[in-house]
Amino acid sequence: MATAEPRSEIKAPRAPAEPSVAAKRRRRTKVEQRADMMEQILDAAEYLFSVHGLYGVTLKDVAKRVGVHHTLLNYYFTDKKKLFDDVIARRAEVTSTLRMRALDDYDAATKGKPTVEGALRAFLDTDLDLYGQGGENWKNYGALGAQVSNTPYGAELMDFHFDPVVLRLIDILKKALPDCAEEDIFWGYHFVTGALMLSLARTGRINRLSGGLCDGEDFEAIKARMASFMAAGFLSICKPGPNGGR
Repeated sequence: MATAEPRSEIKAPRAPAEPSVAAKRRRRTKVEQRADMMEQILDAAEYLFSVHGLYGVTLKDVAKRVGVHHTLLNYYFTDKKKLFDDVIARRAEVTSTLRMRALDDYDAATKGKPTVEGALRAFLDTDLDLYGQGGENWKNYGALGAQVSNTPYGAELMDFHFDPVVLRLIDILKKALPDCAEEDIFWGYHFVTGALMLSLARTGRINRLSGGLCDGEDFEAIKARMASFMAAGFLSICKPGPNGGR
């Protein structure tokens, strides 16, 4: 009788070795640690400046909010002014870049025939989306911008960071309003930025005045109305006659 051939032993595949605890918890590099600490400092300073202003905050206050000794803060920032400037610059680049792109895209899409409301929507809606959807830190930045824009030093920073995108908007508005006096277009922008800054300040005044009917932190509600309202204002002051223009 034939004998059965011996079965070859089937070996289970070897499971991959578990990564070591050290591998799982890779130690961050000094560059990463520094970047993380810088973000914590800027976030803390942004909030404090938005509440108390430039002159109401010390480096010790910022260090306390971060939870570190004030001497560590001196390692990152030599003085409060440098910290304040960096807080403003960090998000200014983001909002300016996004608005400039939105304005350029709108200008190209309309092929030299923009509307006032369309230009304002590219400029305002893009910014309001950042503050409405970007979380509490962006809202703090908005409140800070609203506060410092009404001070001489803050206005200088606004000029430095935001003039290019504002002048791009003005350029498109001139195309939309070719017969409007240039000074009226600048006055129109002046009124637009005033309304925007008041909205970003989130003072709660509109809530109280309206008995809760309006919410000053409802950026979608603001976005739905602001560009249309401001466009009507531009058209009114640029209209010739006793009720418009100069």
